[in-house]
Amino acid sequence: MKMKKHLFAMMAFSAGLGCFAQSGSNGGGISADMLADIVASYKDTPADKAVMNALCANGIGKLAMNHENLAFVDTHFSNVVESKGITDQKSSGRCWMFTGMNVMRAKMISKYNLGAFEFSQAYTFFWDQLEKANLFLQGIIDTSDKEWEDQTVQWLLRNPLNDGGQFTGVSDIIGKYGIVPKDVMQESYSSDNTSQMAEFIKRKLREGAMDIRNAVEANGGRKDAARLEAIKKDVLCDVYRILVLNIGEPPSKFVWTMRDADGKEISTKEYTPKSFYDEYIGEDLRGNYVMVMNDPSREYYKCYEIDYDRHMYDGYNWLYVNLPIDDVKDMAIASIKDSTMLYFSCDVGKFLNMSKGTLDLNNFDYESLLGMKFGMDKKERVMSFDSGSSHAMTLMAVDLDENGKPKKWMVENSWGENAGYRGHLIMTDQWFEEYMFRLVVEKKYVPEKILDILKQKPERLPAWDPMFKNED
Repeated sequence: MKMKKHLFAMMAFSAGLGCFAQSGSNGGGISADMLADIVASYKDTPADKAVMNALCANGIGKLAMNHENLAFVDTHFSNVVESKGITDQKSSGRCWMFTGMNVMRAKMISKYNLGAFEFSQAYTFFWDQLEKANLFLQGIIDTSDKEWEDQTVQWLLRNPLNDGGQFTGVSDIIGKYGIVPKDVMQESYSSDNTSQMAEFIKRKLREGAMDIRNAVEANGGRKDAARLEAIKKDVLCDVYRILVLNIGEPPSKFVWTMRDADGKEISTKEYTPKSFYDEYIGEDLRGNYVMVMNDPSREYYKCYEIDYDRHMYDGYNWLYVNLPIDDVKDMAIASIKDSTMLYFSCDVGKFLNMSKGTLDLNNFDYESLLGMKFGMDKKERVMSFDSGSSHAMTLMAVDLDENGKPKKWMVENSWGENAGYRGHLIMTDQWFEEYMFRLVVEKKYVPEKILDILKQKPERLPAWDPMFKNED
């Protein structure tokens, strides 16, 4: 009786759809015949009914969890870079900043035998947001003679500001403004929870964009450079005020006492953020590092640049060399073997078991649960926007087999010490191949043949390219 009611209702609906099709478009819609075939494709077996009942009351991830893969996690690694303390970005998109600064702090901890030392993320974030505000406003000035419908104009207005980013933000912001210890400028509620403050800054920036474009239009389409610069400066003053009120004013100088891992005082000195950087880091972050990518949708052994993918107007767009995954692995292994951490980014949400702290293609069996195949490869996932780099972490361990091939990897994350495996995530090498995207490597671990690729004129990609996705 129940099946007859369903069939009768379907016939009545199809009849109504037929009337709609006659008065609607000439094709491309779901016709009555097509709909009947679609409905008939679902067999409503007892197994289907059991899955439906379970899924209607539970999340897909919970039911797809592969019980056979819940065994003890192997936490042995043949090569590990030691670190102290786990950072926590909380409800912010600053993973790129935490990751880059974690690479630097590991070196400082090792060199001076420090305890769980951290640099101030709030300090760097403050200047990052001001510089991104200027990047947007100057972009609006540069495009103010273009039509509203221009793709770059529309992209700018949709993306006036974010707190995500990538390694060029670390190199450019710290290179210009220096760096300070965390106990000199602590986190605030708004640096830990960025969304509400960001909404007000974005609104102010869009207001400034309207003022800039209206000024050009009122001037007959001509750009009065002094007038537009004055508008930009007024908006930046407002942005600076919002940042100070929400994060605090960054120090121009400070006194800091360095203590070793036992708490013994090493030195007490006065610094500026730049002099602190020069003394304790002192390397050229832009010139000493190479960003490499594994993006199978683009030609390998080529250099690429993405427009507007930078943190400062007078900074540098994200420049990278696209490489096969084995080349990326070789450089990562060489760096870790030499006790040097790496900036690493990936599509962290895919097959993540947070309670175990593992990234493993076998963590979840979605295909068995849903009764269908998901067949795209990495190239197709990138091209269709199904996968891309979403989160940065610090690569710090690899487990090699007897032939020197990687079995698994480990990253230091920035989600707090209780997330994952003691603040870390462990990934299989198979997962690494499918969902790892970016790596930043010191030049000394990069083969000459790859360094030579940087001498090419990079192919410039638009800001809306699939690979333009800031880690957060």
